[in-house]
Amino acid sequence: MGKSDFLTPKAIANRIKSKGLQKLRWYCQMCQKQCRDENGFKCHCMSESHQRQLLLASENPQQFMDYFSEEFRNDFLELLRRRFGTKRVHNNIVYNEYISHREHIHMNATQWETLTDFTKWLGREGLCKVDETPKGWYIQYIDRDPETIRRQLELEKKKKQDLDDEEKTAKFIEEQVRRGLEGKEQEAPVFTELSRENDEEKVTFNLNKGACSSAATSSKSSSLGPSALTMSGTAASVKRKEASQGSAQPKDKKKKKSALDEIMEIEEGKKRASRTDYWLQPEIVVKIITKKLGEKYHKKKGIVKEVIDKYTAVVKMIDSGDKLKLDQTHLETVIPAPGKRILVLNGGYRGNEGTLESINEKTFSATIVIETGPLKGRRVEGIQYEDISKLA
Repeated sequence: MGKSDFLTPKAIANRIKSKGLQKLRWYCQMCQKQCRDENGFKCHCMSESHQRQLLLASENPQQFMDYFSEEFRNDFLELLRRRFGTKRVHNNIVYNEYISHREHIHMNATQWETLTDFTKWLGREGLCKVDETPKGWYIQYIDRDPETIRRQLELEKKKKQDLDDEEKTAKFIEEQVRRGLEGKEQEAPVFTELSRENDEEKVTFNLNKGACSSAATSSKSSSLGPSALTMSGTAASVKRKEASQGSAQPKDKKKKKSALDEIMEIEEGKKRASRTDYWLQPEIVVKIITKKLGEKYHKKKGIVKEVIDKYTAVVKMIDSGDKLKLDQTHLETVIPAPGKRILVLNGGYRGNEGTLESINEKTFSATIVIETGPLKGRRVEGIQYEDISKLA
């Protein structure tokens, strides 16, 4: 068995080594050959086949670059459509899955230098919806397949048809109810005056139409029953109405609120206000707590100049004057010395300026005096450290 046979140990070892991704610096896109080390790549560059490929590419380099760019774009969009559909996904996730295939087109052979440039190009060409976030670029595939558009139109048409059927059914029911009310005769109540011949005679009421007693009693009850009930009910309702009006007047007088009560209600409403997960405000002093920016900015203070999308701030460093764009998770509030001005960032008193009166280190809270709004001059205790920050 020769040295280059398929089942020799060296051939098997070479196949094992060639599995998976290799270093990009030792890949030749023109020849589509991946070398395992620098020596192999050098030998490949000196080979006759590689020299022929270079001569072909030098005749029309733009044609080859356009070909590789088109192949890269088609394969990338096909993976995005098949794997993620029309979902919004991070562009780096799609790219990592694309390059996991060993025979993929490398980006350094295309017209795009970086993945960000390629993502922006997809947005400009209308192939995908792209948006930039603090976590990076996100893409969403736009499906323009005629079959997909046809299915969407059919679904919209079906929904509209269902709504039309529901409206027709509701109108039909309303028409039936209206006709039923028109055909029914509404009996108007007849009111008679309450009168009796003898003052000593008892007046009895028969509430049950089916029951009948003596002839005299039934005749009197039939003639006096409806009128007496109506009159008594009317008199009782009038008395109740007068009593309620009479009792409502002093209650209204009692319910008149003073300015102090109104301020107390405003304060209670603010305390009940729900907290938010964002706290950044312009012109406050913050401290950088992330170590990703290096020791130059770690534990350094800056002033928030602009708030972007509630969670991101443009911070101007106090020492160096540099401007940084940071997420609120990389920042923390700064508690000044007592007597300095602060701004409430969260909770019921959010947005009010005040003065720091004292600090309670055991409970990590502070006592402040509100200086703006309807609660001006109000002393508030138990404000947490993360809810206030020093004003620039």
